[in-house]
Amino acid sequence: MHNVEIAWVFYEIADLLEIKEDNPFKPRAYRKAGRTIAKWDQPLSALKEDEIRAIPGVGAALAAKITELLKTGKCEYHQKLREEVPLGLLEVLAIPGLGAKTARTLYRKLGITTIDELEAAAKARKIRTLPGMGNKTEFAILHGIDMLRTGSGAAPVGVATAVGRNLAEFLAALPEVTQVSLAGSTRRMKEMIGDIDLVVASEKPVEVTGLFVKHPSVKEVSAHGENQVKAITWLGIQVDLLVVGPQEYWAALHHFTGSKEHNQRLQELAGERGLKIYEYGVFPEGQDESLPVNSEEDLYLALGLPYIPPELREDEGEIEAALEGTLPDLVSVEDIRGDLHLHSKWSDGVATIEEIVAAARQRGYEYIAITDHSKSLAIAGGLKEERLMEQHRYIDELNRGLEDFRVLRGIEVDILSDGRLDYGDELLSGMDVVIASIHSGFRQSREEMTKRMLSALKNPHVNILAHPTGRMLGRRDAYEVDLEKVFEAAAKYDKVLEINASPDRLDLNAENVRRAAKDYGLKIAVNTDAHHISKLEDMYFGIGTARRGWLEKKDVINTFTLEELGRIFGKRG
Repeated sequence: MHNVEIAWVFYEIADLLEIKEDNPFKPRAYRKAGRTIAKWDQPLSALKEDEIRAIPGVGAALAAKITELLKTGKCEYHQKLREEVPLGLLEVLAIPGLGAKTARTLYRKLGITTIDELEAAAKARKIRTLPGMGNKTEFAILHGIDMLRTGSGAAPVGVATAVGRNLAEFLAALPEVTQVSLAGSTRRMKEMIGDIDLVVASEKPVEVTGLFVKHPSVKEVSAHGENQVKAITWLGIQVDLLVVGPQEYWAALHHFTGSKEHNQRLQELAGERGLKIYEYGVFPEGQDESLPVNSEEDLYLALGLPYIPPELREDEGEIEAALEGTLPDLVSVEDIRGDLHLHSKWSDGVATIEEIVAAARQRGYEYIAITDHSKSLAIAGGLKEERLMEQHRYIDELNRGLEDFRVLRGIEVDILSDGRLDYGDELLSGMDVVIASIHSGFRQSREEMTKRMLSALKNPHVNILAHPTGRMLGRRDAYEVDLEKVFEAAAKYDKVLEINASPDRLDLNAENVRRAAKDYGLKIAVNTDAHHISKLEDMYFGIGTARRGWLEKKDVINTFTLEELGRIFGKRG
């Protein structure tokens, strides 16, 4: 039994304990031991029990269970837990983002033990009433169930990245593996991912592929060679694994990152320079030995080019820009100073403002904007005027106790079907940040929707237009709107457009972001629209879209200081 297989048993024990008990220490101990075991450089099967007991975080009780697994292939304690906890809850854990703690809450509060019961509860809107959850959690659960049921293959980048990272973390823990990375369209941060590509460096490809096909996330194996695997996960997403020698790793990672069109252009460029480039390296014509390639930078350097980031590798002018020395210095997550679109418990968020502040400060932010929903969105707890003013007094008081951090008083105000805003100008004029967005009337004609949006952009108190096309990836198409007119109006009235970083939205998309920023000179805000503090992590996906849209730090307003933001928001059209 391989070390990592023992680790998988310990991880499942941790999940079962977390569902069954309130005591956090026991599951934490099993997870910690599992991580250590997975990375241990000696096979546990070659160790005596006292040597296993000496492994950090293992001890006598866990060492005995490891010895039992090595001797019998089973652990009685593990089997007993599987009898005590409804096994349908382990299937529930296959839904992206739904962990053992959430499964326990669902089980205890709603009696949910199967995916069918979970689906029924979500459709009856019972999930959003539970502590720590909300309507976005409910929608995500339904979307995850749909993926499990249909096995449709294509997945939003957020889901594919989560699955890919989980598999990459497992591979990285194997002592046989020296390097691993996500590749393909996931690495390029495309919106929808057809399959997840993983590239691994190892001198022992047979061992790596043999363990990979046993991973708990793998439902079906369609091809299994010495150094390659094609498999289907329980979510229906295809995973392609390639294992190469360490000396071939960087060339293989570049090749399998793609895109195909970008690679073809590089091959043409290489031919002009008397070189051949493919997944095994960069070779001078007529020679069998590759030039030294110890990074992707080396590969581009061999072609006389600066490094081209993965997000730009689409053959959309990046090679010409590299040749001319005009590649953009792309914005990064590290450049972000704050998040300007966040929801709290005051409307349909699940965290207090203080909890959001603490999470933002932990990320190194200097400011946030609390932008709860306006009154017409009653289903999301939209704030009436009196309640909004109460919130702003609360924020003012909170700011007096904060050092080196600022909470901006904001609102996500609905653009009503006739183009009016949900609040009057007098109230909006007192806001630090006003975000305007559409949450209803999606079936209006292109002309009506465009007129509605232009009306909001003309309002002197609106600062940001949020999720401008209203799409939900894989669930709802964008509504009809003339974006050229929207961009023109935003430029005329000095408005900011949003990339909504939720991986369910990524709206505006990369193509429209590039046009807005580069052709119209518009500023962009990258915001998470988070309703839970864990979703602050979605900034990663928003920045990925910004990078695909060629955005630099100067294009993204939440890389600015508070003083600079004040000047941006002080421009009234």
